[in-house]
Amino acid sequence: MNIIAAIENTIPISQFNRGLAGKIFADVRQNGAKVVMKNNTPECVLLSPEEYIRLMDALNDAQLLAIATERMEHFDLSQAIPEEEVKRKLGITEEDLAALDEGFNS
Repeated sequence: MNIIAAIENTIPISQFNRGLAGKIFADVRQNGAKVVMKNNTPECVLLSPEEYIRLMDALNDAQLLAIATERMEHFDLSQAIPEEEVKRKLGITEEDLAALDEGFNS
């Protein structure tokens, strides 16, 4: 980020005290995140709810990918249990699975 972009994306906390919150929130919705400065120090970051959700989804996806990658690094096919054996041990029948499919499709 260059200096001009950094300056344009910062908001002094004093603007909130001057009653400009609505204008600031509209700017965040239209132009993206803003850093609120207090005593020349970043205090917080303002994001739209949609941007916050997007970032949290991306973080969650990255965490799940890291878990899956780690699991696959340690995966040993010789230790895998066949599907039929799992169903037998858990007492799951094809009829049970078909009933679940019907429940999702209704």
